[in-house]
Amino acid sequence: MDEVLADPVAKFTEIYQREHGYTYTHDQLKNKEFRDVLPTEIGHTLREYINQKGFFRDLNVIPGAIEVVRQLCQKYDVYIVSAAMEFPNSLQDKLEWLGDHFPFIPWTNIIFCGYKIVNVDIMIDDRIRNFIGFEGRKLLFTSHHNISLTEYERVNTWEEVAGKLL
Repeated sequence: MDEVLADPVAKFTEIYQREHGYTYTHDQLKNKEFRDVLPTEIGHTLREYINQKGFFRDLNVIPGAIEVVRQLCQKYDVYIVSAAMEFPNSLQDKLEWLGDHFPFIPWTNIIFCGYKIVNVDIMIDDRIRNFIGFEGRKLLFTSHHNISLTEYERVNTWEEVAGKLL
């Protein structure tokens, strides 16, 4: 979900500007995790923000996601799989967020888990750790932390996903 359907980076940008007066450039984020660009004195706040109830509730939707996922649902059995267990307060937030933005995905096709050990044909993800042991087609959705990876089939936008899968 995160950094594929939902945009936590935009929320981090807004929070750190508002709460700490801290801004960063996209070049600073290239090939790094958000926590790696935070000044040491505020680095601890990242997990605090992520663990707050409501953090995941109002994230922006990645452009094009709603339209393309709706079309994918007409051709495939689409499942939303999120490694949400790391942040227990995210479970209700994410379920409600999906209901708001992707109401055409039934609750039976939403999976919150720790490791994404799913047996599906295609996985679209921004984290290569989720491809470990996965034998289907792997589509790496571009995010700041995976820019330099070249060993996976890459998609930069939902329009590219549509071009490959529809």
